[in-house]
Amino acid sequence: MESLRGSVTGSITSKLSGFTILLLFLLSCSTFTSTEAYDALDPNGNITIKWDIMSWTPDGYVAVVTIFNFQQYRHIQAPGWTLGWTWAKKEVIWSMMGGQTTEQGDCSKYKGNIPHCCKKDPTVVDLLPGTPYNQQIENCCKGGVISSWAQDPTTALSSFQLSVGAAGTTNKTVRVPKNFTLKAPGPGYTCGPAKVGKPTKFITSDKRRVTQAMMTWNVTCTYSQFLAQKTPCVSLSSFYNETIVSCPTRACDCQNNGTESGSCIKNALPEINNNSSTGSRD
Repeated sequence: MESLRGSVTGSITSKLSGFTILLLFLLSCSTFTSTEAYDALDPNGNITIKWDIMSWTPDGYVAVVTIFNFQQYRHIQAPGWTLGWTWAKKEVIWSMMGGQTTEQGDCSKYKGNIPHCCKKDPTVVDLLPGTPYNQQIENCCKGGVISSWAQDPTTALSSFQLSVGAAGTTNKTVRVPKNFTLKAPGPGYTCGPAKVGKPTKFITSDKRRVTQAMMTWNVTCTYSQFLAQKTPCVSLSSFYNETIVSCPTRACDCQNNGTESGSCIKNALPEINNNSSTGSRD
C-alpha cells in the first residue's frame, strides 16, 4: 500500500512540476513580449519624431519633420537613420528638402508636374553633406548621423521638409500617418502611434515674435536589444564613435599589441583619468 501511495504521489508531483515549468515558460514569454521595446541601459531614452504642419497648400500642406535623439549614449551612426510610415489616405509627396524618399513609386497617373513620391508607404533618408544649399533646411544633410542627447544636444536632431498633396487642407480633414518605422541604421526600434499634440511654437531670429505650427503630432520610438539582435550584448561602438564624438579608445588597443592579460586596462586608466581631470576627450 505504501509503495502504491508513493507511486501515485510521485506521479502527481511529476505532473505538477511539468505544469509549473510550462506556466513559468509562458509567463517568461509574455514578460519578454511586454518589455521588448525597453532598453535597460537607458530606460528613459527615446527617439521622438515631431511632425509640424507649417502652412496649407491648395491640396495639402507643407510640413517639417524633426527627429530628436533623446537617448543618453546611443547615437545614430552611418549610414544613418531611415524613417518610414503608411499614409492614412491617398497622399503623395510633391517635393522634399533636406531629405528624399528611397523610391518614387508609381506616379503614372500624373501628367506634367510629377510628384517626388507616390508610394503608399514611403521610406525617407537624410541627404548627404555637400548637398546644394537650395535643397537644404536647418539641421539636415548629415547623412543621417545624429549624436546622442547627452554627448552633444546641438547635433542630436535631424530635419527634413516635405510638401504633401491629396491630404486635406484643414485640421479636421488631415489624417496622421500610421505604422511608423525607424532604422538607425539597423533594427531595434519600435515606434508608437502618432499622437496629435499642442502646436509647436517658434521664436523668430530677432526674438520679438512667436509663431506656431498649424498642427503638430509626435511619434515616440524606443530601443530594445532583444529586437536588435538574437543574443543581446554590449558594444562600446554602439555608444561612442570618433566621427561623432571623440572618446578615449585605449581600452580597445589590447587585443592586437601582445600585452599580457589585464595589464592593458591598468595602463589605460591613468590616461583616461588625466583626460577627465583636464576636460579633454581626445
